[in-house]
Amino acid sequence: MHPSPHALATSRLATSLLALSLVGTLAACGSEATDGQAGQPASPPPPSGSASSPASPPAAASPAAPAPSSEPEVLVTGLEVPWGLAFLPGGDALVSERDTARVLRVPAGGGEPVEVTTIQQTRPGGEGGLLGLAVSPDFATDQLVFAYLTAADDNRVVRFRLDQPQDVTPVLTGLPKGRIHNGGRLAFGPDGLLYAGTGDTGDTSLAQDPRSLGGKVLRMTRDGEPAETAGSLVFSLGHRNVQGLAFDEAGELYATEFGQNRFDEVNALVEGGNYGWPEVEGPGDGGGRFIAPLLSWEPSEASPSGAAISGGALWVAALRGERLWQVPLTGSGDPESFYRGEFGRLRSVETAPDGSLWVLTSNRDGRGEPVRADDRVLRLALGDGR
Repeated sequence: MHPSPHALATSRLATSLLALSLVGTLAACGSEATDGQAGQPASPPPPSGSASSPASPPAAASPAAPAPSSEPEVLVTGLEVPWGLAFLPGGDALVSERDTARVLRVPAGGGEPVEVTTIQQTRPGGEGGLLGLAVSPDFATDQLVFAYLTAADDNRVVRFRLDQPQDVTPVLTGLPKGRIHNGGRLAFGPDGLLYAGTGDTGDTSLAQDPRSLGGKVLRMTRDGEPAETAGSLVFSLGHRNVQGLAFDEAGELYATEFGQNRFDEVNALVEGGNYGWPEVEGPGDGGGRFIAPLLSWEPSEASPSGAAISGGALWVAALRGERLWQVPLTGSGDPESFYRGEFGRLRSVETAPDGSLWVLTSNRDGRGEPVRADDRVLRLALGDGR
C-alpha cells in the first residue's frame, strides 16, 4: 500500500528540512498572477498546520553545498527571450528563443551561436511560444531533440533529429493553451521517460480536472504514450504553472511552481500526488487531502522558473526575484540567493557536462528592463562548499 500524500509530504520535509528555512517568515505581499507579473485577486490565507511547522529535529550538519566560485562568465549576448536550455553529450548547448521560435547551438566554451532550425508551427503570444528543450538520453544513436511549444490551437511536444532539424514530428498534441500559464519545461528522467510541466492556462479548474492535461506534470514515452506501467499521462496534478523540473541522483523529481499572489513553491513530486491548486496555495496540505510544498517563497523573492540540481542543492532561476536560489537538499543549510538584481530576470538554469551551471536571462520578455547585452547566457563555476 502506498503511503498517504500527507505522510509522503511529512517524510520529505523531515528529510530535506527545507520547510524550516523560509516559510515561517513569510507574510502576504504583492500579487503574482502570471509569469512574474501582478493582476489577480488575493488568495485566502493558508490553513493552519501548514508545512511551516517543524517536522523533526534538524539532522546532523552536512558539508555546505558548493557556491559559485567566481563571477559569472558571459558566454553569449544578444538573444531574443531565451527559454529552453539542454546540453548535447559533447558539451555544446541548445537554446530555444520563445518569440522567434529558433533553436540555437551554443559552443561549450561560449561564442557566437549557430541557428539549428526555426520550428515553423510555433505561434508565439503572451507567455507562449517555443519553450522547453530536452535531449534524448540516447542522443548518440538517435540524435533526437524534444521541444515544448505553443501552436495555433494547442500546446504540444514535438521532436526532431539534430541532423535533420527541419523534419519536426508531433509527439503529444492537445495540451491546453492560453495567454498565460502554458508551463513548458521538459526533462528526461532516469527511467528514460520524458516529463513535461504544464500550466492551468488561467483556468484554475483544469488543475484538479482528471480529464485535462493542464495544471499537471506529465510522463510519457518518446512517442508520447503513457508509461507502460501507468494508464495515464498524468504523473502529478494540482499545479498552477510548472516551469522547473529537476531530478536528483536518487531519481527524485523536484518542481518549481508559480503561485498566484502569496506563495511560490518547490515541490517534491511523487506519482499520483495532488499538490492542491487551486484549493491550496503555498504551505498547507488541505487537511491531509494534498501534498504540502517543501518550500514556499513570496513571489517578489522568486517567481521560480527553471531548476537544476548540482552539488546536493536545487538551483532555481527567479524571474521577478531577479536572483539565483540555492536550496540545500541535504543537511541543515538554509536557502541562499546569489546575484540579486545583477542580471535581471533569470529564466533557466541547467547543469553542464563539466559541472558548471548555465543560466539564461529573460529581460526582453516584455517584463524586464534589458541592457544592451541582453539576453545572455551565463556560466557559473561552483566551488567545493563552505
